[in-house]
Amino acid sequence: QAMSIGSCITPDPSTGSLARGDRCPPSDRTIFVAIASYRDWQCRYTVESIFNRAKNPERVRVAVVDQIVVEEGDFQCEVPIKPCSEDPDQALCKYKNQVDVYRMDAIQAVGPVFARHIGHRLYRGEYYTIQSDAHVTYTQDWDEDIIQQQENTKNEMAVQSTYLTDIVGSIDEKTGRSLRHTRPIMCNTDYEGSPQGKHLRHMSQPERFPSVKGTPQLQPYWAAGFSFSRGHFVVNVPYDLYQPMIFQGEEMSIGIRGFTIGYDFYATERSICFHHYANGKIKAKRGKVKTFWEHANKYAGTGKKAMKRLLGIVHMNPEIPKTEWDHAEEDVYGLGGVRTPEKFYETFGIDVVHKTTEHHLCKFVQPGTMHRQFSSHLRADGMGINYDNISYRFKDPGFDGT
Repeated sequence: QAMSIGSCITPDPSTGSLARGDRCPPSDRTIFVAIASYRDWQCRYTVESIFNRAKNPERVRVAVVDQIVVEEGDFQCEVPIKPCSEDPDQALCKYKNQVDVYRMDAIQAVGPVFARHIGHRLYRGEYYTIQSDAHVTYTQDWDEDIIQQQENTKNEMAVQSTYLTDIVGSIDEKTGRSLRHTRPIMCNTDYEGSPQGKHLRHMSQPERFPSVKGTPQLQPYWAAGFSFSRGHFVVNVPYDLYQPMIFQGEEMSIGIRGFTIGYDFYATERSICFHHYANGKIKAKRGKVKTFWEHANKYAGTGKKAMKRLLGIVHMNPEIPKTEWDHAEEDVYGLGGVRTPEKFYETFGIDVVHKTTEHHLCKFVQPGTMHRQFSSHLRADGMGINYDNISYRFKDPGFDGT
C-alpha cells in the first residue's frame, strides 16, 4: 500500500490519473518541500536555488510557513528578489504557481514544531518530501541526486536526514556542484538540562568521508534541518500541534515516533544542499535574524507543559505521572506499533531513568558497523529494518583518540 502512494507529473496512460505511486518513472516523481521561516531574509534565495538548480523543476512544489512582521520591513518569501518585469527568469516568477505560502504574524509564532505542523498540512500527496531550513542553498541537479540515493537504500521506510554542512567553501559558484566529498552523520547525542526539563539533544556531529559506498548509511537519529523521504513519512509522523514553544526536543519527538512506526534514518552519501550559518560574507547580516524567542514572555510556561507531553509520548520521562501531561489526540501524534521506544533506547544505549547515555556511539555508527549489521535485517518487501531480529545493545567502548 505504501508503494502506491505518490503523485507523478505525467498521467497514467490508461487511467489519466496522476496518483501513480511506484508506477511513476523516477524522473517524473513529485517532490514536496516544506520550509518554516521566521523573519528570514534568505527564504527567497532558498526557494530560488531549489527551483533553479533542480534537474526537473516542474515536479517540485514548495510550501512555506512565513512568520514575519511586514510593518517592520521583513521580506516576504514569495515575493521575487527583483520585479518580474525586470527579471522574468527568476524562479519566483517562472514557478510561482508551484509555491504555496501560509503567512502569519511573527508575534503568533510559537516555535518550529507548530510552524512545521502547519507546513506539512500543505502536503498534497507528492511522491517524496523534503524538510528544509529557510537559509539553505541547493546543488545543481539536487533532485536527481537525492532520489537516486533514496532508491539505492532499497528501503521504502528510509529517511535521509542530517545537520547540514556550512555553505562556506562547499559549492562551486560557476557550476553549482558540490565541492565536498565528506558528509555529516547523526550519532552524537546526550542529555542536557533546561528550564523545560532534562532531555536528549543532538550535539556537534562528525563529518567524514562515507564509510559505505553506493548507498546512504544507516544512523540512529533524525535531524530537523534536512530530511528527505517518501511522502508518507509526513503523514504517518505528523508534527504535534500540542507542542508550542519547543525547540530542543523536536528531533527526539519525530525521530523516536518515526522509529516506532518503522522508519529508518540514513546519512546521505552526498550532500545536496548546504546551510548558511552566521559565517563568512553574511556573518553580520545573518546574525541579526530574529528568532521566535523574541516573544517568549507572551507564552511563558507553555513550553514546560509541552515538553512533558513530548517526553511522555516517547516514554522518556517515566518519573512523571501520566496524569500530569496532555494526552489530546495521542492516537494521531503518538507512537506506532512496529517497534517500541524501549527498543530504541536499549539498542542505542539510552537510560531514560537515570538520564544518561552510553558515550562514543559514533564509533559504532560512523565506520559503517551499524549499517552492515542492521542492513542484513531489511525486510524482504523493503518495508524497513526488522528490529525483532536485532539483539545488539550498544555499550561505551571508551575513547582511544580515533
